[in-house]
Amino acid sequence: MSCACGTWRRRTELSKAVDALKSDKKVRTIIIRSEVPGIFCAGADLKERAKMHSSEVGPFVSKIRAVINDIANLPVPTIAAIDGLALGGGLELALACDIRVAASSAKMGLVETKLAIIPGGGGTQRLPRAIGMSLAKELIFSARVLDGQEAKAVGLISHVLEQNQEGDAAYRKALDLAREFLPQGPVAMRVAKLAINQGMEVDLVTGLAIEEACYAQTISTKDRLEGLLAFKEKRPPRYKGE
Repeated sequence: MSCACGTWRRRTELSKAVDALKSDKKVRTIIIRSEVPGIFCAGADLKERAKMHSSEVGPFVSKIRAVINDIANLPVPTIAAIDGLALGGGLELALACDIRVAASSAKMGLVETKLAIIPGGGGTQRLPRAIGMSLAKELIFSARVLDGQEAKAVGLISHVLEQNQEGDAAYRKALDLAREFLPQGPVAMRVAKLAINQGMEVDLVTGLAIEEACYAQTISTKDRLEGLLAFKEKRPPRYKGE
């Protein structure tokens, strides 16, 4: 899935794409990338924002936040392939993904305080959960922009790659990760994500109860029986998501 940010039209396009993916049971993993060289998502269109009446800004940002939340709540693994700029809302979009990979030349940052505002697409909540509260505060307070190596060092991304001539090193790594995910049981992948996401928001005892409930959803599946049979027959399993 190619991402886009900033304008109303692009937000609407992204929203429609996310809605389509929600209901597509054949989708196993989603990669979010940009087809614009050197830019993952540069955030809001400031020229468009400058023309807005102050009463329009809040509702506009709320709609962007809703789309980003929808991405965070997609039931399958999501990977952000950051091959260029990911600033402001662009980084918030990447933070909504399960995994982030980036080229060393990529630039990432929540730069909103430079404009006398704060991150409004979940950045104040997701960045601390990704890298810790103190460092997240430092980056937001300073509006600092990190390159790929720096982002990897603080735990913002999982993998950093030297950029290639085609400018898609992060995307290629995302494809490699997706290929690792694809053979696994689809139901298991969905409930594993659910267990992790919900468990991270509660205490350990409650989290373990969530894990138990999610595990129970896999017991009666045809895929579980197929996995056992495939192991017995020493062949790759043929999962159907049932």
